[in-house]
Amino acid sequence: MRVATGLSVLVLGAGGIGHAVVTNLENGIDRIDPFKDMKNRPTGGHGMNLLLVGTDGRDRITAEEKRKYRLGGAPCHCTDTLMLVHLSEDRKRASVVSLPRDSYAELPAHRDGTSGKEHAAHPVKLNAAYAEGGPNLTVRTVEQMTGVKVDHYLEVDFTSFMTTVDTLGGVKICTSRPMKDSYTGLDLAAGTHELNGGQALQYVRSRHIDGAADLGRMQRQQKFMASLIKQATSSGVLLNPVRFREVASTMLKSVRADTSFGTEQMLELGQAMRGFSAASSEFTSVPLGNVAYPVKGIGSTVKWDPKKSRALFEALREDKPLAVARPHRDPAKKVDVDPRRIRVQVYNGTPKDGLGATVDAALHATGFDTTRAPLTAPERDLKHTLVTYDPRWDRSAKTLAAALPGAQLKAVTGQGGTLRVTAGEDYRAVERVRAEEPDPGRFGAVKGDEVVCP
Repeated sequence: MRVATGLSVLVLGAGGIGHAVVTNLENGIDRIDPFKDMKNRPTGGHGMNLLLVGTDGRDRITAEEKRKYRLGGAPCHCTDTLMLVHLSEDRKRASVVSLPRDSYAELPAHRDGTSGKEHAAHPVKLNAAYAEGGPNLTVRTVEQMTGVKVDHYLEVDFTSFMTTVDTLGGVKICTSRPMKDSYTGLDLAAGTHELNGGQALQYVRSRHIDGAADLGRMQRQQKFMASLIKQATSSGVLLNPVRFREVASTMLKSVRADTSFGTEQMLELGQAMRGFSAASSEFTSVPLGNVAYPVKGIGSTVKWDPKKSRALFEALREDKPLAVARPHRDPAKKVDVDPRRIRVQVYNGTPKDGLGATVDAALHATGFDTTRAPLTAPERDLKHTLVTYDPRWDRSAKTLAAALPGAQLKAVTGQGGTLRVTAGEDYRAVERVRAEEPDPGRFGAVKGDEVVCP
């Protein structure tokens, strides 16, 4: 979520702007040492790994913003979002892995930095590591769970997130269905939206849109992060020194980073990542085994799938891409239901011979599960193409209608799971559609350009 600000620091970190400018900007970053006194750390691996942490800090948000964006209550001083970002050794790929905040974790034995009290290893939810031991214990816990060495640490809060979005001029988000969450105030109609900082915060914080809860929220965070990368790399900010200084200096005021992430590292990364785009990024979440694992005194946690998660983090250490290579696909409307899950019977409602077969073939080529046996409608004077459907399959009907511009929808109770298309005189062609969420690869990873608005 707000961690997107951290990645934007890398992207904006030096687009060839110059050493002096970046040095001046670096002075505005709050420095911490999350690696102090750490021993027995993971070894090996290629590329660079960054732990991007979003906290629920809201101290600098105005009372009006708190009211408008439902940010009341006291912060828990814990991590709201954690993402492990791997930058490939050739700096041509960024692999972003979301770590669920409710993940079952075992904190390593540690000493309280304030009281000096020794704590034995014990189970918690992952986001509690920050509350108990700050950045240091968070890094130690993530390294212990993943076997991946964290090279750099970036931390941002609510203010950082909102500022980043606003200074970049907003971020475009597309949704195929309405999204409403009374807890955050999110209220988006289906379609394309330009979100400002506060609206974007509502979008990435929402957990009550559907039954997917935190897992659905992580997918939206990843989609937002891909859109942020697209905006940052296509808006011209990197090539305009004045605009760059304005945007970056505003953003970095509320960012915390480790002491070793300085001017030289920012320049090196900026130089290497000039050609970065949404297609250069890939996103996934840790594979889960048990999504409701009870722990006494803690509550319900999510446990990682041991075999699949090991394979995922091994791929990161070995600098391998996570998303499968897919052939180029023509632009298509994003819809709610995968066409392959929709059974369709086509009828010809006009005197034009062969129209039913034409429509059936076009729908089948677009992915719909057609019967491949079109029929003739009883009446052959239909002016407008008609889609009839059982109300229980209304989402499938909307997907089918999206592929048939101008088609009329008619609910027929009891029709069953097969949708019917009766081609009318106004039929011209079938438009390509695809499900909003693309098919995941081996690790459930998707490319950034597959989840951003076309």
